[in-house]
Amino acid sequence: NTCLNFFLKIRHLHRPSDVPDHGLLCDILWSDPDEDITGWGENDRGVSYTFGGDIVKEYLRRFSCSLIARAHQVVEDGYAFFEKRKLVTIFSAPNYCGEFDNAAAVMIVSEDLTCSFKILKPSTSEPSKPIPSKGKVR
Repeated sequence: NTCLNFFLKIRHLHRPSDVPDHGLLCDILWSDPDEDITGWGENDRGVSYTFGGDIVKEYLRRFSCSLIARAHQVVEDGYAFFEKRKLVTIFSAPNYCGEFDNAAAVMIVSEDLTCSFKILKPSTSEPSKPIPSKGKVR
C-alpha cells in the first residue's frame, strides 16, 4: 500500500538528524503553500518546493484526511489558512527575530476534532531566536 509506505518512511526517519539539502525530511520541513501556483514550484527559500491548492486536495483525498497542520513559516497572525481551510500554518514564535512583529499561535484540538487557536501577541521584550537553516530535527 503506497499510503502506508509513505507514513512508514516518515516514522522511520532517524531522529535526531541533520536536515539534508533534499529528500523527504527536507521537503517535510521546508516546503510551503503558494496560492499563485498549480502543482509544484520552486521555493524562494532556495530549498525544497512550493505547492498549490491542488496538491493539498490530492494529499487529503489520498490519505483520507480533512486538514493538514504545518509550521516552520512566519505568518502575521500566528496562524493562516490555505486552500479553503484545508491547510493551516501555525507559527509559535512571536516577533520572530525582532523583524516581523508577528503574533504566535497554539492550535487546540478538541475531542470532537474542532480546532481553535490561542494567540500570543508580541511583547516589547527580547525577540524570538531564528530557526536555524541547518539543524537537528528531533
